[in-house]
Amino acid sequence: MNETLLFSKMKVSSMRHIQRFITGVILLTAAACAVGPDFKQPATKTPAAWSGLDVFGRQQTSTAVAGPAALAAWWSIFNDPALTGLVEKALAANLDLKIAEARVRQARASWGTAFAGLWPSVNSSSSYTRSHESPSSTAGATTGSSGSGTTGSKPHEIRTDLFQAGLDAAWELDIFGGTRRSVEAADADLQAAEDNRRAVLVSLAAEVGTTYISLRGYQQQLVIARKNLASQLHSAGITRKRYEAGFANALDTANAEALAASTQSAIPLLESAERQAMYSLSVLLAREPAALQLELAPEAPLPQVPQQVAVGVPSELLRRRPDVRSAEAQLHAATARVGVAVAEFFPKFSLVGSFGLRANEWQTLGNRDNHVWSGGPGVTWNLFDAGRTISNLKLQKAVQDETLAAYEKAVLAALKDVDSALVAYAKEQEHLTALTSAVTNGRKAVDLSMQLYSVGRSDYLSVLISQRALFAYEDAWVQSSRNLDVNLVALYKALGGGWE
Repeated sequence: MNETLLFSKMKVSSMRHIQRFITGVILLTAAACAVGPDFKQPATKTPAAWSGLDVFGRQQTSTAVAGPAALAAWWSIFNDPALTGLVEKALAANLDLKIAEARVRQARASWGTAFAGLWPSVNSSSSYTRSHESPSSTAGATTGSSGSGTTGSKPHEIRTDLFQAGLDAAWELDIFGGTRRSVEAADADLQAAEDNRRAVLVSLAAEVGTTYISLRGYQQQLVIARKNLASQLHSAGITRKRYEAGFANALDTANAEALAASTQSAIPLLESAERQAMYSLSVLLAREPAALQLELAPEAPLPQVPQQVAVGVPSELLRRRPDVRSAEAQLHAATARVGVAVAEFFPKFSLVGSFGLRANEWQTLGNRDNHVWSGGPGVTWNLFDAGRTISNLKLQKAVQDETLAAYEKAVLAALKDVDSALVAYAKEQEHLTALTSAVTNGRKAVDLSMQLYSVGRSDYLSVLISQRALFAYEDAWVQSSRNLDVNLVALYKALGGGWE
């Protein structure tokens, strides 16, 4: 009785020691600092204002200003319901966006895997075994123990059943923060995946806008080409009649018909470009190529640019551009992984324990006498690995240097994109203004040359030159109008517009 009481006291005392040890280790883990560098956002110098704003003059139709920029749904600024509908449908169905969203889910699952390392793992097991001892091993002993010398007695087989069930637990204590740094890196990877998804949103909206504007531009070029073709065919008809009447020569007729044929040759190429733009828009909406053909075939004008475009200030760009945010998150992840590599130089502490039931009959598994348990702390320390740990630390530091350079490059590229887009947008307006004047004067030249030619006061060469020039002016004017819209879309993309 005294021995049983003593054993019970020893058992209780041991459990208290283990509990105290576990409590102490938990407190130590909570108070411990994670080794390795802490991430700090790189100090980046940005200009106070956009240098590209200096090129905007007072005579321009649309001016960029450094006001608060509302860029979440920039496509609505064009006031084109067809464009707005296409962008919204693309944001809901685009396959590149679905790929980016799947990568976000992958990053979130990876974070969960890293976070699980902070907690203990518990495994359960159960087994049943039967052991059998052959009669031959006990035959001699059985015969020799027969006091009466009886023969013919058959020895008995010895069989043993063993039922076992239990739980095994292990907990690696994050004393030096290696696991916490892994969680930090996974969290930064998740942030990078989110920003990459936002970058896809920005690029997708810009691509839909650019392709739609190109489509409307091709349609307007077709309008111009067909109108000029009709005018040139009319002139060729007049020249032919004058030739038949003896008032013109064969050279004038040939030149007139050649000009009409040249204009005619441009139409199939424009029709091909128009159809391909429709196909591209359909694919961006995750639909078959010809799905939007009936919807987009009717000719429509190019979207009109707003009178004023707010672009904000350069310092806001670093928070708004998803690619810059992603580069910063990748730098954060690389910095945290340096801490993971540093933690490999320190010992690892763990707690292991098991509790089980063991009995020869399953009905008695629950009996207290059949309980088995064990537990205690453990420590491992890598003392020699032929330089693997040091090399891994050098690797992670090199990755950190790479991601820092990539971040700085992304910032400079973002600033360059905005200033370049501002200059292109402003200068295209000047280009368009000059072409507008050229178109106006070109139309006057065609009318005057035809009037003079009709009354015989000028040769057909002046008509030919003026008609050829007018078609070139009007076609260039449409292309410049399209480029102006495209440059504005590029500006919105450079500013990081298209996501909330």
